[in-house]
Amino acid sequence: MPEQSQVIETIKKVMPAVVSITISKDLKELEKEMPELFNSPYLPHLNIPPEKIDAHGRVQVGGGSGFIVHESGIVLTNKHVIAEPHANYTVITNDNDPHEAEVLARDPINDVAILRIKSRKKLPEVELGNSENLDLGQTVLAIGNALGIFKNTVSEGIISGLSRAIAAQADPASPPQEMRGLIQTDAAINPGNSGGPLVDVFGRAIGINAAVVFGAQNIGFAIPIKAAERDLSDLKKFGRIKRPLLGLRYIMLNPDIKDKIGVAVDRGAYIVREHPLDQAIIPKSPAEKAGLKEKDVVLEWNSQKITQEKTIQDYLDDCAVGDVVNLKILRGKKESILKVVLAERK
Repeated sequence: MPEQSQVIETIKKVMPAVVSITISKDLKELEKEMPELFNSPYLPHLNIPPEKIDAHGRVQVGGGSGFIVHESGIVLTNKHVIAEPHANYTVITNDNDPHEAEVLARDPINDVAILRIKSRKKLPEVELGNSENLDLGQTVLAIGNALGIFKNTVSEGIISGLSRAIAAQADPASPPQEMRGLIQTDAAINPGNSGGPLVDVFGRAIGINAAVVFGAQNIGFAIPIKAAERDLSDLKKFGRIKRPLLGLRYIMLNPDIKDKIGVAVDRGAYIVREHPLDQAIIPKSPAEKAGLKEKDVVLEWNSQKITQEKTIQDYLDDCAVGDVVNLKILRGKKESILKVVLAERK
């Protein structure tokens, strides 16, 4: 008799709603971006074979995964999967049916994007779970298009950590992006898996597979599904994703940094530019309007302490546009409270 385990039933339930996403560009667009590669007589092996060019004159340049969350054709994936501004995106459903995809929204903070495809038939969907009530050791499954080659790859593991923070890069040429509040798992996540669902043993999506640590074994990360649910809600209410803006750059203090820069405290957010060409306070931002200045230390957010474990970004993620926040700051040796009205991040 075939094995009737819960894991097998879950895979059968979720797999039909997991999709592959192909990224293609017009050949003429590629030639504009890299003329020296396409026209050099010294690099003939870079010429693209005719069979790699589709009927629309496009060449596939990448791929990823995603999953359908509404029968009407709403698809979740990672923002970095669809980051190319001049690319075309095709969603290939589990039955190998290709659909031209429309990009509905890209989250300005989290690595989340929302696509839409059109289909004449009712599409399968993945149920969204609860990413705020997870336990270490909980069984999870990662499903996706591993390496862009192995479709419908499933890996099983556990939740290895919660609320992780990493600096991630989509590719070596991209600037690092800080990602916080991540779910860590030992379920195998590979390039191409990005954008696929991380589901619990009952098939409910608790995260979006996002990153892997190269050079390490069994360390992968997923965006909590809570972030995507918020984006879907914003899109339904406002037609776009609305994220609050504070408008400052900072580093988190610790005893070592305190001694190096000579501030009076060893915790909080020290407002400072990251690069000489940067600005510590963004002009016309809520931070500037509230009177925050470079070298201030933000100690509390609505009477809650700012720490390495609970940063400004963590508090900001739980806020909405228009919220009023009381910030306790230290300027020199004087503490004060500044009231900030959060604006919309453009």
